[in-house]
Amino acid sequence: MTKPVIQNSRTVPPGPKGRLLVGNAFDFSRGNWLDFFIRCAREYGDVVSLRVLNVPICLLTHPDDIENVLVKNASNFVKSRNYGALKPILGNGLLTSEGVFWQKQRKLVQPSFRHESIAAYAEVMVGTTEQMLSGWRDGQTRDLHEEMVGLTLEIVAKSLFGADVSQETDKVGRAMHDITNRLLAMPNLSFFLPKGFPLPSSVRLRRAVRELDGIIYSMIRARRTESHRSHDLLQMLLEIQDEDGSHLTDEQLRDEMMTLFIAGHETTAIALSWTWYLLAQHPEVEARLVDEVSSLLHGRVPWVSDLRSLPFTEMVLKETMRLYPPAWVVGREALNDFHTRGYRIPAGTNVLLVQWITQRDARFYTEAERFNPDRWKDDPIQSGRLPRYAYFPFGSGPRVCIGAGFAMMEATLLLATIAQRFRLTLASDQPVEMLPSISLRPRNGIKMMLHERCRAM
Repeated sequence: MTKPVIQNSRTVPPGPKGRLLVGNAFDFSRGNWLDFFIRCAREYGDVVSLRVLNVPICLLTHPDDIENVLVKNASNFVKSRNYGALKPILGNGLLTSEGVFWQKQRKLVQPSFRHESIAAYAEVMVGTTEQMLSGWRDGQTRDLHEEMVGLTLEIVAKSLFGADVSQETDKVGRAMHDITNRLLAMPNLSFFLPKGFPLPSSVRLRRAVRELDGIIYSMIRARRTESHRSHDLLQMLLEIQDEDGSHLTDEQLRDEMMTLFIAGHETTAIALSWTWYLLAQHPEVEARLVDEVSSLLHGRVPWVSDLRSLPFTEMVLKETMRLYPPAWVVGREALNDFHTRGYRIPAGTNVLLVQWITQRDARFYTEAERFNPDRWKDDPIQSGRLPRYAYFPFGSGPRVCIGAGFAMMEATLLLATIAQRFRLTLASDQPVEMLPSISLRPRNGIKMMLHERCRAM
């Protein structure tokens, strides 16, 4: 009779010792989690054990472990506890929901984000960008991050609600500013509080959520009574029908709208902000980008059919998201014990997968710290030159970002539209720092000078 194989697992992975009772809470409370994680990975390797008070945390950075958590054993994991901090704002949308409810919602919403569905928004993306550029002037200095946030917010508003939102733009912008700024601190705070404990909420945040709720619910109610069909995401979601013939409720629609509103502009704005930052420091890359765009477009605006003819533009964006992933960490919580690299990780552990570390690992990337868009030529993942899960800016597996295609199309079109009109250089009097919170924002924006190009391009 064959003896059962017993997996020989050490109990606790290595990690910084921390302090009695509070563990590594002081390291986390100092603010810059990313720097702390980088130090841990360098000192302790691919599996690092951490603890905040009584919350166990495991840092995983090897592509094989990322695949196991996000893909191969995805059913053993739910979102980590910090995502729960988003529920008071996002409700039970795709980003925060779990289990059977999430599976049903994902199945219903997925068709709205197929290529043929989102391609219709290319005209909105380019037209809104052209409108922004009409107010730019040669020699001006502008905060490019602020510009990109405003631009992508207007685009996602028009894509979600069409013309309905035009009269509410200022109110939506103010509410979104208050909400996203508050969201920066809330998820991290959840590790320090008992599970399910309500997070502190400011009067300003509650007012912003109420204002946005009022706008969203009024649009939903108005749209349900209209006789003509609109051509936006709200209309698509209103027409979604489950197998039993039921439609999304107003509350479900609100939660998905709020999720798309916030996630749908922040990620793209951050990716573009860091792209302009890197291009300003690498004029040879910018010259190749402009050459590709100008040779194809000859001064006209890009169309969705041009996307396949802008490979270097897409490579620039992919390389930016390798070095500066907008969502720099993915969190999961283990439902059951699991094993990795000889260690048994107990149920209830919050597992953190840090794109910033994995995507800059010299084991997988030659000259890992160098901005080199050419590394994406001839698909290094398909050819096997790069492990599949050494690059995951949009996550992966069943919960891969549903808006990834929308975001890449938007970023490519916006980059091409702006690059053929203006060259951007960094203002000399400002340091550019990262703010790694819920996303990887530039801490104080990115001030850049505008240099208008010849329109004969």
